[in-house]
Amino acid sequence: MREITVGAARVRYRVLGAGRPLVLVHGGSPGSQVWDGVAATFAETRMVVLPDLSGSDAVQDDGGALTVELLAEQVAAVIADLGEGPADVVGHSMAGAVVAALAAQRPELVRRLALVSGWTGRGDEYLRQALSLWRDLARDAEAFPRYTALIAFSRRYLDSLAPVVAAAHATGYQLAPGRIRQIDLANRLDVRDQLPRIQAPTLVIGCSDDALISARYSREVAADIPDATYAEIESGHIVMAEQPAELAKLVGDFLG
Repeated sequence: MREITVGAARVRYRVLGAGRPLVLVHGGSPGSQVWDGVAATFAETRMVVLPDLSGSDAVQDDGGALTVELLAEQVAAVIADLGEGPADVVGHSMAGAVVAALAAQRPELVRRLALVSGWTGRGDEYLRQALSLWRDLARDAEAFPRYTALIAFSRRYLDSLAPVVAAAHATGYQLAPGRIRQIDLANRLDVRDQLPRIQAPTLVIGCSDDALISARYSREVAADIPDATYAEIESGHIVMAEQPAELAKLVGDFLG
C-alpha cells in the first residue's frame, strides 16, 4: 500500500502487476476493493493501480464535502506519483464523472478512458428519488445495507446466490460517514459541460439490468463525448461482481 498527501487527504493506493499503468477508480463504495474481482485479470499484463479516494474507508481527510474536482485531483496525484507517464483510466459509477473531468482538464495524464455504469449529471426523477431515499436511510443501520444491495445488484444475480451469500451482500455495505459524503456528491454532480473536451479515446459501458443507473444514461454520455464507443453488458450496477470476465474482456480489448 502506498500513500500520498493531496490537500487535506492522505490518499492510499495499491499496485498489482507491471506494465503500462491502468488506474481503476471506485465510485460510491467502501473503496478500491470493489475492483478486486477483475484486478487480478488485468494485472496479468498491466500495472493495475487501485486508489482509495476521499469518502472511502482507507482515507483520512478533513471530512469535508466531496466534489468532483477534489476527487479528480486525487486521481491526478496518484498518476503523477507513479511517474510512468499517461495512464489508462477506468471509472465506475460516480467515478465516471470524476475521471471524465480528469480527462477533460488534464489530457496529458489520460491515454485511454473507460466509463462504466456511470452518469455525469443528466438524470431523471427516478434517479433523484433513489439517491434521496438512499441518503434518508442513513438513519437506519439495518435498512441502509439492504437497500444498497437492491440497487447494486440485478434481480437475476441475487436470485442466483445461495440465501446465505445473498444475505451477506445485503449486510456487507455498512453505513459509515464517508458513504453519506459520497451520496451527497452523487446527488449534485454535473460535469456534462466537460464531456465535449475529452480528447482521449473513450469506451462507455452501460449495464442493461442496472436498477440505479439506467443504461440510457451511459448512452447519453457516449453521445456527448467525441468519437466515444458504446457497449452494454447484461448486469446490475456492480458489474465487476456480476460479469467480471465480460467486463475484463471489453475493457482489455479496448485498451489494447
